[in-house]
Amino acid sequence: MASNATAGSSTGDLFQRKATGLLRGWSVWDAFIYATFSINLITLGLFILSYAPFVPEGALIPAIILAGLYLIFQAVTYAALIAVMPRAGGDYVWMSRILGGGIGFVLAVTGWWFILWHWVPIYADILVKEVFVPLAAILGFDGLVAFFGESAGVFTASVIVAFMASALISLGMRSYARVQKFCFYGGLVGLAIMLVILLVSSRADFVSAFNAEASSMLGAGSNAYQQTVQAGQQAGGLPTDSAVFPTLLLIPFLAFFNLFSNWGATLYGEVRGASDFRKNIYAMAGALVVTSVTAVLMLLLFAKTFGWDFYYGANAAFWAGEGPISAWPYPALLVSFLLGNPVLQVILIALMSLWFFGWVGTVFMSSTRVVFATAFDRVLPEAVAKTTRSGVPWVALLLMLIPSIPISYFYAYGENFATWTLNATLVIALTFFGSTVAAAILPWRKPEIYNASPIARYNVLGIPLITVAATAFGLFLAFCLYQWVTNDVYGINNPSSFLYLSTMYVLALVIYVVSRFVRRAQGMDLKMVYDEIPED
Repeated sequence: MASNATAGSSTGDLFQRKATGLLRGWSVWDAFIYATFSINLITLGLFILSYAPFVPEGALIPAIILAGLYLIFQAVTYAALIAVMPRAGGDYVWMSRILGGGIGFVLAVTGWWFILWHWVPIYADILVKEVFVPLAAILGFDGLVAFFGESAGVFTASVIVAFMASALISLGMRSYARVQKFCFYGGLVGLAIMLVILLVSSRADFVSAFNAEASSMLGAGSNAYQQTVQAGQQAGGLPTDSAVFPTLLLIPFLAFFNLFSNWGATLYGEVRGASDFRKNIYAMAGALVVTSVTAVLMLLLFAKTFGWDFYYGANAAFWAGEGPISAWPYPALLVSFLLGNPVLQVILIALMSLWFFGWVGTVFMSSTRVVFATAFDRVLPEAVAKTTRSGVPWVALLLMLIPSIPISYFYAYGENFATWTLNATLVIALTFFGSTVAAAILPWRKPEIYNASPIARYNVLGIPLITVAATAFGLFLAFCLYQWVTNDVYGINNPSSFLYLSTMYVLALVIYVVSRFVRRAQGMDLKMVYDEIPED
């Protein structure tokens, strides 16, 4: 197989895999931090929580608790799959070996390769809302605030995201882990400061600070706090008496961030101790539980200090374009108003921005291993499986970076292109659904692999634990998929989006079929490849 690895070459305390050229440079703790960044409460979480006013009858905190508890089934499912086959490529490897090469390739390549090009401008939008605009507003750079609200600003931010992610991944797993830890610990400091400020501040303190800072910093009129609540009311986004079904309807919104505790699953070929089922659960379920608990605590403090009507109203008014301030009501920026000092405000936003910079690499990192794995199986050209001495699949990385630039350009400047990408989360969820089906039937589809694995001894009333967990998680995914496709409240059941993203699946299928014919002409049957577990 094409690789720069040598048989048994060592790098310090690491070992370069003689078959793949990858390095087992991460511990389970590194995997936990990566999972925490993947279900990032500050970036993806706060962003999607701002959509809660679209279901004002839903109870946001109970929805977070329900989703967090239920998604433990996801962590168990993926922890089990990793323990059985801890290989680079994750979903692709499992689906291709259990469901078949064609299904595995099409679902994994679409959900991990093609669709992640379209996530670059989504990451960029969060970079603008949570880093660039708050810092520019605090420093009085009104021109920059306006620039990042234009197409040129969106494209510029997207290019920054793409190259920043690529640069971080190019460092290799061990160096990436160091950067990740720095951002994680620094981000925790910023988060702790933010929560303490919320805890010790009163509603009256915030009303006064918001009225003053919104006027001087963001050009709002007098009494901006009350105007914000009124604008939210006019937009129909203030919370009402909650009901059970609307609360359940919030869960598919929340999946935009808490569905991704398994984002590092494609990397477990490079995690030491990946065959330990319980440690894998600790990494993924631990990240999910910690994030969910922190989200509940944060929302309770928002309600105490901001006021529940203000929090809902500010977000509803922003998305309706009717609020007294044009900037997204980023909670860290709102908390910084209580400091009343530009230097301290910049420090807080800078610390909170570490949640973005520790997360940005996730847009490409996991995907490169899927692309690598398909080349290692000889579906893509063997050159795509080349790695550097530090274990970076650099050709796979280029296949993530290069297409993301024109995609970002179309997103920023295209009249309707952004609406074509509305189902970006749905495509990823379909990939997870494929792996979930594979997990459920694994004990019967591949009994020799299952019985030799460390999870074979775990059963529930005589049924394999992996099957029970996968079935439960599959029901969760089915509910979310159904709601996304049929319910207008999510705003993504867009015919153009379905048509455009369907072409991604067609493209993946064409690549697979052509590869089958080419390899057959070369005397190689890909079906035989999928009958074997990839080498370590």
